[in-house]
Amino acid sequence: MRFKAEIDVMPLDALLDPQGKAVTSSMQNIGLEEISEVRVGRHVRLMVDAASEGEAKSKVDEACKKLLANQIMESYTFQIEELS
Repeated sequence: MRFKAEIDVMPLDALLDPQGKAVTSSMQNIGLEEISEVRVGRHVRLMVDAASEGEAKSKVDEACKKLLANQIMESYTFQIEELS
């Protein structure tokens, strides 16, 4: 079976986010003062060939832990969707 994984990696709330602060400042500079506390992360989409959804989740979790997210500074969430 083939699965699509949508992964979001974000800096931990306890850590500074220089990119988020720069974007927040820029929002105010362009007249969008209502927008604040921006946090910038990244989104990763990948395909997984696996025998089951559980196996696909396990592989994606392993990829996140070993490569896609630095768990000291970032958290991650993901969703799996089986493709037809």
